[in-house]
Amino acid sequence: MQFELTKEYLDELRLAIKSNEEGTLLDLITDLHSADIGEILDELEIEEAKVLYKFLDASRASEVLTHMEERTREDFLESLSAKEIAERFIDNLDSDDAADLLIELPQPLKEEVISLIEDKQQAQDIVDLLHFEEGTAGALMAKELIAVQANWTVSTAVKEMRKQAEMINHVYTVYVIDDSEVLIGRLPIKKLLLTPLKSKIGDIYDSHIESVHVDTDQEEVATIMEKYDLVALPVVDELGRLLGRITIDDVVDVIKEEAEKDYALASGISSTVESTDSVVTLTRARLPWLLIGLVGGILGARVIEMYEGDLQLYPEMAFFIPLIAAMGGNAGVQSSAIIVQGLANNSLGFTGMFAKLSKEFLVGLLNGFVCSSLILIYNIFFNDSWGLSLTVSAALFTVIIVATLFGTFVPLVLDKYDIDPALATGPFITTVNDVLGLFIYFLIGHLFYI
Repeated sequence: MQFELTKEYLDELRLAIKSNEEGTLLDLITDLHSADIGEILDELEIEEAKVLYKFLDASRASEVLTHMEERTREDFLESLSAKEIAERFIDNLDSDDAADLLIELPQPLKEEVISLIEDKQQAQDIVDLLHFEEGTAGALMAKELIAVQANWTVSTAVKEMRKQAEMINHVYTVYVIDDSEVLIGRLPIKKLLLTPLKSKIGDIYDSHIESVHVDTDQEEVATIMEKYDLVALPVVDELGRLLGRITIDDVVDVIKEEAEKDYALASGISSTVESTDSVVTLTRARLPWLLIGLVGGILGARVIEMYEGDLQLYPEMAFFIPLIAAMGGNAGVQSSAIIVQGLANNSLGFTGMFAKLSKEFLVGLLNGFVCSSLILIYNIFFNDSWGLSLTVSAALFTVIIVATLFGTFVPLVLDKYDIDPALATGPFITTVNDVLGLFIYFLIGHLFYI
């Protein structure tokens, strides 16, 4: 049954912590998953969290730490000594999780923690991972894996695998390397079990294996693992030597992180923020796009001012300003959203920009025709001015086509220049199309109606 965190549960837990009632605390958390305890700790004060942590064994405490919110984890770790972090957490984490944890610490504390790690090989693995650029396969991978050499016998391979497996929590794949540690394939467990002990690994391994370079972008890593349904993906260097592996749990985190970032950009927020962040942080993330919207609003007002005389002669034109602006913004966002989604999952195919614009032009043409026809019918029945009816219909038809093309063109151009195309969705497209829509509306009105 899924755990549900309630206020009553938190109140009972806080009372047990305050009273230091070990029995009650253990009853409350013993059967919970590490992710559930991480959720609880996010709601507790730092001192309360430290008391609760005393009753967790080192292995579980480390796992819980990986499930906490980043900001809560940072505050919690900074309240501990370097010795506590090294012995209670780092020693019980895989190298990738340990590196992710250390990278959040201030540099002096980070260096002190590394110096206190007893297992020097683990310390070296973590230091190696810290040197890789954030957002790459190298920063995402773990050094723990099982690898056998092609010239080993099955008997030797089994003995070595047993030794390596002691340091690994989950075994997904057995990798095969040559004498230079170059990745050459993988070893199917079924073949290993059915093959005589004196046979060579080189005779039974599968040479078909997907891998990524250490500098590969994490989004590409996620795409590869999704495409080929992989639970683990090996990482190699420039010479093809096996360096580590990326597991599916890390990729799920990447997908979630990228989705949150794109959603924030599409919503007009310049960085990923939480509702619990400070007022200054929230304001800094939201204000840039609001300022862009403000500039767009000023430009829209200027367009209306340009045609102030026309509005004085025919004030009924003002009735349809919201309609034109809204339809243009919606059409542009629809197009940009489809293109951004296609760019994200590589489903746009190999057609060029002209082909994509041509297709969206036809879509805009059909949508514009239907919407402009409906508004024309409406105006025929509810409006006495034939000129206004034609103006609104012609403007709406044109605005939908222009907005559709603009919403397609902008993300394609941004992607071409390695700028996140998610910037093209939301407030940016809406604001620009509002201004364009108003300009087109009044221009057509000036030519056809006035």
